[in-house]
Amino acid sequence: MKRYPHHLDLQPAMHAKGTVRLPGSKSISNRTLLLAALAEGTTHIKDLLASDDTHVMLMALQKLGIRWEQIGESQDYIVHGIDGVIPVHHADLFMGNAGTAIRPLTAALAVLGGDYTLHGVSRMHERPIGDLVDALNAIGARIEYTGEPGFPPLHIQRGLLRAERLKVRGNVSSQFLTSLLMAAPLMAREEDVVIEVIGELISKPYIEITLNLMQRFGVTVERDGWQSFTVRTGQRYRSPGTIHVEGDASSASYFLAAGAIAGGPVRVEGVGRDSIQGDVRFVDSLRQMGATVTLGDNWIEAQSNGVLQAIDADFNHIPDAAMTIAVAALYADGPSTLRNIGSWRVKETDRIAAMAKELRKLGAIVEEGEDYLRVTPPAEIGTAAIDTYDDHRMAMCFSLATLDGAARRGNLIRINDPQCVAKTFPDYFDAFAKVTEDSLF
Repeated sequence: MKRYPHHLDLQPAMHAKGTVRLPGSKSISNRTLLLAALAEGTTHIKDLLASDDTHVMLMALQKLGIRWEQIGESQDYIVHGIDGVIPVHHADLFMGNAGTAIRPLTAALAVLGGDYTLHGVSRMHERPIGDLVDALNAIGARIEYTGEPGFPPLHIQRGLLRAERLKVRGNVSSQFLTSLLMAAPLMAREEDVVIEVIGELISKPYIEITLNLMQRFGVTVERDGWQSFTVRTGQRYRSPGTIHVEGDASSASYFLAAGAIAGGPVRVEGVGRDSIQGDVRFVDSLRQMGATVTLGDNWIEAQSNGVLQAIDADFNHIPDAAMTIAVAALYADGPSTLRNIGSWRVKETDRIAAMAKELRKLGAIVEEGEDYLRVTPPAEIGTAAIDTYDDHRMAMCFSLATLDGAARRGNLIRINDPQCVAKTFPDYFDAFAKVTEDSLF
């Protein structure tokens, strides 16, 4: 894993142009690892993401007695499925700050039975998990909080599940529904399992990823809109043999935005028009802002078409990639408003508060609400030291403030704690340097 110094000084960049091969999707990688582990048979996973979050999942699976091997120096892995029978019934699992690992594992372990503790870094212990725990305990699971109620750490013991119908709130994190969906075939041994969503379901494209991958592993989920999901009895996970992890669409957003701001064209490879990831819809926002975007089967390309236009849009469907728009708004021709982004508050950091504070350092006027952010660009982007809050997306987003756009010039930007990009994209700053043709230091 690449190591960075305590801070990184990014020089102003006149132009962005080139091609980037994307790392694998975090959302697909960790879902695929768990499904492969639960399945019957052996799964060959190609192009798994190399990152802190996938390392957390791999180590947890290993502690649970699930065998896997990395193929040489590649990012290809072999996972030996357990066919729904967990080998190790007592384990202490460190989950870092990986929501895509702790939440699905909580559901799976509560169903499979055993005695497990799950904990992570301090920020993980501030990220809510109560809606998932409530849904599982309501059907007979035994999950206790060992710290603050509603948050990890957790102690899971064997319960007696009556799982015909579950209810879960959908307005805090889609990962709660994802976790129940992935565990549902393990519950549906004798009766169908129905999962009802209470209230609005946010981040729907991430549920589409879950349903798509479950189908790849042989389980079909019937749904009534976004309010009810049914897993019929008799289904079980079976290995598809080989499965390929798409490039990360959220990571693509930084490079596509760079092309839209600073000339381009910038092409990303590994994700394209047929992606199963909702964040590929980020390109619609770039087009709204006036950029030219072209999609191929396995690539996307963006380039500038003049000054970016201000945007006012609902970003509930792409909360991670929306952060990139907040920084791109520095180059727009007026104030931009990002709406329905309340889920930012419970991510790796409170992203609404963090984004507002750091954008103000660059001279922007920022109005923040409970679930929105309004960014008025400065006359000139200032030089600044950007704090990243141990949040990989903060570090990657603010690299864009070095770019020269049609409306205003970028500036020298210091990124504090650049190592946080290891969560999803350890080589990010090298890749960014290649398309901006500038030295990092």
